[in-house]
Amino acid sequence: MKTGYIRGLKKSLFLLSLVLAAQTAIAADVKLHKNPQSGLYTWKVDDDGFSIELIQLVPDFVRAVYGKQNFPKNEIERIASYCVFGTILKNTSNQHLSYRVKDWRYRTRDGKTWPVKTKTQWLEEWEKAGIVFSWTLLPDIGEFAEGDWQQGFTTIKLPRESAFDFIYTWKLDGVAHEGVIKNMRCAPETLPLETDNHE
Repeated sequence: MKTGYIRGLKKSLFLLSLVLAAQTAIAADVKLHKNPQSGLYTWKVDDDGFSIELIQLVPDFVRAVYGKQNFPKNEIERIASYCVFGTILKNTSNQHLSYRVKDWRYRTRDGKTWPVKTKTQWLEEWEKAGIVFSWTLLPDIGEFAEGDWQQGFTTIKLPRESAFDFIYTWKLDGVAHEGVIKNMRCAPETLPLETDNHE
């Protein structure tokens, strides 16, 4: 009786330690950088074995990228209407790392959470519009060995300059982790007017 109780207690403590280990990334420090020339922001987190960086992109930059690929004007405007972030991911651990964009969320100021639109969803929509193009967007799934990295656009469906929390997940050797970047903000419609700044 006593032996069974101790075994059960040990098992419960082991499971609790796994849950706590999977949630340690939430407390990671976020580095916020403002570009002195453009005024645009970058958020970077060096989390538990995982580095993620998100860079504000203004709509005109997004328009230029897809305009060069001869996208129809309505499709250019559709993606430019999203909050688009240049995203860089890296495995900083010595373990196998994986991520899935479909597990990522953003939380708006009313407390609601929404899924991040995936590359597959964009490609399906573009295919219906007769567009065959798969570059620029962050791949849906990443499988990284030590030092591997990936980059691409992440798209959030919110109005200009909206504030939100970004919730991202990843796995290290199959163990789930979650992180949050609070108080992110969509880029403005245009860059602030440059002021005379002669040195």
